[in-house]
Amino acid sequence: MAESTSNAARPTDPVGRALYSVVTAMAIFGGILCTVIAVMVTVSVTGRYLFSAPIPGDYDIVGIIAGCAIFAFLPYCQMIRGNVMVDFFTNGLAPRARIALDAFGSLLYLIIAILFTWRLHYGAFELYETNQQIAAFSFYRWWTLPLNILCMFVLIAVVAYTLVQDIKNLRSGRAPDRAAVTGD
Repeated sequence: MAESTSNAARPTDPVGRALYSVVTAMAIFGGILCTVIAVMVTVSVTGRYLFSAPIPGDYDIVGIIAGCAIFAFLPYCQMIRGNVMVDFFTNGLAPRARIALDAFGSLLYLIIAILFTWRLHYGAFELYETNQQIAAFSFYRWWTLPLNILCMFVLIAVVAYTLVQDIKNLRSGRAPDRAAVTGD
């Protein structure tokens, strides 16, 4: 029987283990948020159908919670290398070339995550200063952004960690076991 992804992808170094614990907890939180969405949509649709009384602002609430869930899932996805990879063109390359491409991809992802976090930070301040609220109820749009920014800081740490792992693999010439990470 194949080992599960969660066991196979666990890092062995102290930093990796700590990050893995944090991102796993965040992913569980994201799953709880998805469950909340499912329950809320069910209650809203049932209320709309049976009593003509949906949950006010249900579309906005679903969008807000889904956004938070996505931010919570991103670090875990990077830690287990679960991001979509188009390896059709790289399958024929030498392992060292594939490792170099992985490192380059991690570097690009790190730059993008830093830029996105920086802009998300300024967007949060702008929403705070303008006091934008959701029309259906008194919910300030900036309230969830500190959580999203925290998730992005964790993502930056995880991408930096995986970049360092890619560089170590490149220096040693040892290809990571993709089957262990993906559960194949």
